[in-house]
Amino acid sequence: MRAIWKGAIAFGLVNVPVKVYSATEDHDISLHQVHNADGGRIRYQRRCEVCSQVIDYSDIEKAFEEDGRTVVLSKDELKAIPAENSHEIDVVQFVPSEQLEPMMFEKSYYLEPDSKSPKAYVLLRKALEDTDRVAIVQFALREKTRLGALRIKDDVLVLQSLLWPDEVREANFPSLEADVRISAQERDMSAALVESMAADFDPASFTDDYQVQLRQLIEAKLEQGESLDTEETFGVEAGEGSKGEVIDLMEALKRSLDRKRGSGSAAGSAGEEAGRDSGGAAGEGEEEAKPARKRSTSAASAPAKSGAAKSANKPAARKTSAAKSAGDKAGAAKSSEAKDTAGKSAASKSAAEKPAAKTAAGKATGTRARKPA
Repeated sequence: MRAIWKGAIAFGLVNVPVKVYSATEDHDISLHQVHNADGGRIRYQRRCEVCSQVIDYSDIEKAFEEDGRTVVLSKDELKAIPAENSHEIDVVQFVPSEQLEPMMFEKSYYLEPDSKSPKAYVLLRKALEDTDRVAIVQFALREKTRLGALRIKDDVLVLQSLLWPDEVREANFPSLEADVRISAQERDMSAALVESMAADFDPASFTDDYQVQLRQLIEAKLEQGESLDTEETFGVEAGEGSKGEVIDLMEALKRSLDRKRGSGSAAGSAGEEAGRDSGGAAGEGEEEAKPARKRSTSAASAPAKSGAAKSANKPAARKTSAAKSAGDKAGAAKSSEAKDTAGKSAASKSAAEKPAAKTAAGKATGTRARKPA
């Protein structure tokens, strides 16, 4: 990083020399304007409206106009303003951080110690830590006197410029003055929806989708040229977006909450199924039989009504039903386990059809073999 300004923090009679760096940067892809007919770059010229000549930047001054009168201010006259020549970040107050209005925050800067010994820098940082307060400062930067907040981030002093109070607009909306009644049920459901979406903020988990898709478009254009098909590139028609749907507020809350609960219960069912799969081999058949009885009462009662001739096939049918239930809950990831279970069912069936092995099969299947008897 390159320092944009040098100065010192005036902390009472303590002077803390620092270098100032921009703490943020723009990640947007840089685009420029061209003529659509021939691709020529569009350039802007500083042209005088009196003589129509293109003016060089060194010949341009600033001016103020009021009531038909214009005052031209030269660069030297602007530099003569005392505040412009100040290179001090003057600490004027220490306030609780919660008293700062987030809307007033403008831009952030890192401050690096600019002396042989960083002792004064560390002392100020420790003072902010020990008192749990933010330093309110005043400083001049780029032809403007600014208000700022001095705080700590990862053992580094951060200067955040603040807007002046008269730069923050008042929010005056007559529509908010209307008497709106919110029912207790609506409040409860909205609170439940908030709770279902509650999480710790992790900025790294979010993506600037527009910039990602813009890069995708640029790469596709470089590869395909004028034959670019945006529908093929993005999988949707160009300009297609979500269409607003006016629905009942209560219905919207219900659908939102059901969607969040549905995704949560699906994850919970997958976890329970994984726990069943990790069980011992001796109780495996009994654990698999329970989900089958919960999902379909008729399927569980049908084998009980069948005759003695079908009792030998009951373990295989129940095991196949359990495998199907496990496949419904765990999805495609469990399909291979369902096939293994079906294979075990076939083996149990063939063993049950042999009279000589009937007693051994009953012992192996445990509870499931004894229930038909």
